[in-house]
Amino acid sequence: MKKHLRLTGWQILAVCLFLLSFLGLTFFLLFYRRDEQMFARISGRLFREELSANTLNMHYSLAYPADFGIYNYKVSLPCYSGERRLMSQAKTENVLAALRSLDSSNLNPANRYTLRLLLRSLDNALAMSGFTYYEEPLSPSSGMQTQLPILLAEYVFRQKRDVKDYLALLDQTDEYFDALLVFEQEKAGAGLLMSASTLRKVLNQCARILTKEELAAGTHFLQTTFVERLQELYGRGEITQEEARYYLSQNNRLLSTVLLPAYEALYDGLFLLEDEKIPLEGLAAKPEGDVYYELLLASQTGSSRTIAEIRNMLTRKLEEEYQALQKLVQENPELALPSFQDTLETAFPYRNAQGMLADLQQRMEEDFPAFDGEQALPTVTVKEVSESLEAFCAPAFYLTPPLDDTSSNVIYINQKNSLTGLELYTTLAHEGYPGHMYQTVYNNRSVLENEDAYVRQILWYGGYLEGWALYVEFASYDYAKSLMEEAGHPEAGLSIQMERHNRSLLLCLSSLLDIMIHHENASYEQVEKILNAFGITEKDSILAVYEYLAEEPTNYLKYYLGYLEILELKKEARMFWGERYSDYAFHSFFLECGPSDFATMREYLPQAVPAGSEEELPLLDSRLQNSLQRR
Repeated sequence: MKKHLRLTGWQILAVCLFLLSFLGLTFFLLFYRRDEQMFARISGRLFREELSANTLNMHYSLAYPADFGIYNYKVSLPCYSGERRLMSQAKTENVLAALRSLDSSNLNPANRYTLRLLLRSLDNALAMSGFTYYEEPLSPSSGMQTQLPILLAEYVFRQKRDVKDYLALLDQTDEYFDALLVFEQEKAGAGLLMSASTLRKVLNQCARILTKEELAAGTHFLQTTFVERLQELYGRGEITQEEARYYLSQNNRLLSTVLLPAYEALYDGLFLLEDEKIPLEGLAAKPEGDVYYELLLASQTGSSRTIAEIRNMLTRKLEEEYQALQKLVQENPELALPSFQDTLETAFPYRNAQGMLADLQQRMEEDFPAFDGEQALPTVTVKEVSESLEAFCAPAFYLTPPLDDTSSNVIYINQKNSLTGLELYTTLAHEGYPGHMYQTVYNNRSVLENEDAYVRQILWYGGYLEGWALYVEFASYDYAKSLMEEAGHPEAGLSIQMERHNRSLLLCLSSLLDIMIHHENASYEQVEKILNAFGITEKDSILAVYEYLAEEPTNYLKYYLGYLEILELKKEARMFWGERYSDYAFHSFFLECGPSDFATMREYLPQAVPAGSEEELPLLDSRLQNSLQRR
């Protein structure tokens, strides 16, 4: 006899509710996985395509591309063309549409953060695509006519393939410079050619950076550095002596028959464009130049603030630094004596860069997270810039390592600038510990743990990078003060304090002038009047300041606005985190979020309550939580 199971109405309702919940959870998981998988495909493809399209960028980003799914790439140095520009714009629109189709709530916290970064960055890039001819790829201070040879000279040879890629890139430099000339010709046609004075600087660089005489003598830096890199490769057994000789002959041939004629052709073409009637002015003097400047500022600094907000921030900081300097000198009139300043220089305990870096590394330990203990500590080598490169290089720079090879790092010092004492110490803090080198190694090793974050390597945030370097540079003045006290020179602390306030004031003033020139159309005479008010009266110095600011819009703001944004973020962290706040926790948060724009970090800040708080919320990833728990 069969027994039939009888369910009550409540039991039937419970079963139905269970089934609905189960189906809902199933659909949720399906859509969650769908969006996660789609994001992984979109971001992975974008990462590989962007790097594969530019071999020079790829080499500086990845040591071993095959480990990232990039195999049979075609060596390419992308050249400008109107068709390529339109294709790039269309691709950006397509990627944005694909990313917007995702439901961000279905992504894990790390991918949700990356999605925000991508959307903001690509939106800004798309807006800037309408101002193509406002860009200047041949500016005297950062143009490709000087930067490309330096990038080629520092192109690391890890394996034989790298030498072949390098020579293939060198063989394309004539097409690359031809395309740059076409771009400048189109700019001229649009009425947006660079000023006559700027063009003369570029012509002078084209004539000097590569000459027949140097090539004939074998003394050009693209010859001497190539020999050094080949010798290292040969010493490791990666190439034979015959291969080394062949590569050497190929390099000399390409320099003489491809790159030198490319510079000569660029010189001739630019010379024909020169127009003495074009004055040196800011972007605001051009149609809609102020609109372009706002987009450029957001792109270069990662700040989403309005120009009015930024101006107010800078004005307040300028007044603060000026008053601090004025008070310091009034209370300590001996600071004005040359002998007082000389004491700081002669009594500085360290004379070499390695000793300074070791001291900085030790002093930062309390407030900055350590590298992952499972990986070897990175080595840092300080080298002098080749004498033939001195005229074209900054006073110091850090050569950024690839994502997958952070074990060896190099900081270059330009001896032309004769950095010593406090100036060298703070410069090494900016470039090394706890500046660019420390930040880059920390970020790269963090990104390597999450494949979906690789796409962030193609995004660039000048404010995040340079703002941090300036932030820790100012911290190093306090380190230097402690160092001098320990060495028995407590009086030097006043000089160090004055140097810090003075540097901050000058950077702040330059940032304000940048906005005035490029957004408010300030003239040379207005800039001169302002500089005179701050005691800067030397005509040549004033002209140099105006020319640099007019030719390099937003460059100072990358540093100083980035620094101010970090200070503001720090204030907000204190407010949200309360008793759980510490500099260590804030620095951990900042490093784990990067590279990033400041708006996205600010949105995430309330959630990133340090470990141990009753209000603790999920952090960006487990590594950040672990690093915060250490303190």
